[in-house]
Amino acid sequence: MNWATRNAWYAGAASVCVATLGLMIVWPMLSHRETLLLPTTTPVAQPPKAAPATPVNVEPAAVATESQPKPVELPKVRNTSSLSALKKPASPSAGSAKQPEQAETIVVTGLRQTLQSSMDMKRDAVGVVDTITAEDIGSFPDVNLAERLRRIPGVAIDAQNRDAFEHFEINPLQRVADVPVSTFSVDVDTASYSFVRRELNDGVLPPKDAVRAEEMINYFDYAWPVPSSQDRPFQPTVVVSDSPWNAGRKLVHIAIKGYELPATRQPDANLVLLLDVSGSMDEPDKLPLVKQSMRLLLSSLKPTDTVAIVVYAGAAGMVLEPTEVRGQEKIVQALESLQPGGSTAGAEGIRLAYDLAASRFRKDAVNRILLATDGDFNVGITDTQKLKDYVERQREKGIFLSVLGFGAGNYRDEMAQALAQNGNGVAAYIDTVNEAQKVLVQEASGSLFTIAKDVKIQVEFNPAAVAEYRLVGYETRALKREDFNNDAVDAGDVGAGHTVTAIYEITPVGSGASLIDQSRYIPAKAPVQAARRPTELGYLKIRYKLPDQDKSRLIELSIPVKTLAAPAIVQREVAFSTAVAGFAQLLRGGTYTGSLSYEDIIRQAQAAQGEDRYGYRAEFVKLVKAAQVAKGM
Repeated sequence: MNWATRNAWYAGAASVCVATLGLMIVWPMLSHRETLLLPTTTPVAQPPKAAPATPVNVEPAAVATESQPKPVELPKVRNTSSLSALKKPASPSAGSAKQPEQAETIVVTGLRQTLQSSMDMKRDAVGVVDTITAEDIGSFPDVNLAERLRRIPGVAIDAQNRDAFEHFEINPLQRVADVPVSTFSVDVDTASYSFVRRELNDGVLPPKDAVRAEEMINYFDYAWPVPSSQDRPFQPTVVVSDSPWNAGRKLVHIAIKGYELPATRQPDANLVLLLDVSGSMDEPDKLPLVKQSMRLLLSSLKPTDTVAIVVYAGAAGMVLEPTEVRGQEKIVQALESLQPGGSTAGAEGIRLAYDLAASRFRKDAVNRILLATDGDFNVGITDTQKLKDYVERQREKGIFLSVLGFGAGNYRDEMAQALAQNGNGVAAYIDTVNEAQKVLVQEASGSLFTIAKDVKIQVEFNPAAVAEYRLVGYETRALKREDFNNDAVDAGDVGAGHTVTAIYEITPVGSGASLIDQSRYIPAKAPVQAARRPTELGYLKIRYKLPDQDKSRLIELSIPVKTLAAPAIVQREVAFSTAVAGFAQLLRGGTYTGSLSYEDIIRQAQAAQGEDRYGYRAEFVKLVKAAQVAKGM
């Protein structure tokens, strides 16, 4: 073989060897291509999508193993409309250290069994297929998917936008000449205040529909005068004061404080604890807090009270038959055995709880179900109206329902409100152990023992003395004028020791502070009847039923133009409740509060703090300051 031929043969053989070696190196990388993009510093643009990807469940073991680096938790993102939006840090000021950039989009794709080996081989590989939005998360059958995705390094998920609240518009200003009568049901719920507190403690302003002024005001216990007999469970207190946010206007406080049952006269309680143990309850502020709360409740019950436990997840079941509290160890053991998992068959759980309460119904006791849940019912009856109708029918049998909300992310406040209102119970939101102590220990008698039901308030204003009025709060408790005298119309209940405070802002005739102009073409109506009572601002009526009666009773009281000076302690309570009312209105936008500021509220609340045995009023001042920070003021 000549030199030319031999050199050509060597060159060909070398080329084949190089090609074979290259293929051996490249082929494993191609066959194990990584399929999960975890953005770090710079957003990655998506290529055009050829076809939508099929969503799959992401198992934690597939994305977090010992061979991978520890997941890094990004700052929590709040008040965004998509799971793919991450908060950008503020631009650094001159001379400050440059802040690291954060991803603006989170892209999650299909996951293969080879994920671990591919990530070990080449951690910066990219395989973009599709994005996941909040709507996608809500439609996936795995209720824990959001939590599982949250464990992936670099993934931040905002579950806040799944909390649901009933939308309502704030009460408008009314001309007395057009609408002289205002009618509403009382409300002793406190869920709004504790949810707002949770949001502010997280550094964000609450959704406007989460702010119900009456629940903010009634969260606090006030030293209103108390009745001396259970036969008349409360007596109204009316105080007229100057409006701190609108010169020339007045505030009319209408307050009642329920009769406090002595411990020796409290009936036994037949309680069924209906506990949500679905997979979404697997968070520290959910099922573990539920267990702590129920243990606190046991400490406030009598040895002869009975407790049963029903749970629901994918299905419902009885964990503990009715057991006397004297056997507390058995009840605690049943509570500690509960573990989260599955979907949320809430309607089935409610049915089972009512069946159990009915089977052990005690005529001489309070028969009540306490529902503890973090969110909506996604199995069985999910229609709010159908659930309301069912609870209402059970109410007529003497079995009542109260709702305790826990956690955030899929909290259905409007469902809790509807069930509690129709179940003759209270709706509370438990965000801390301290709140559980307040609701289930300090205010246990109010939460369990009803002293008056179907309590309605009606005020008729005198057009000769009042030009305009506006009720602060109670938008979701409004009643028709004719509902007041109709005993078939349901209304709110008042428990032992509960306080209810309602505040009207009024514009006196001739004050020059009216917002509504007199009609050019329709003359003012002659106040014939009003002229006979020139000394009255209006007339107050309160209807209520005793717990064991179906016919209502009536309390009536005139509201004088000139009132005597209230005792110092009552004036203090008026000042503090006014501060809370102003804060609630500012959180909803401050449409009618003029130049009122957070600083004004802080000064007034601090001056009216009083004894503050449990520190709730001092905490309120801190929340106002937190709102200042969240609003950037």
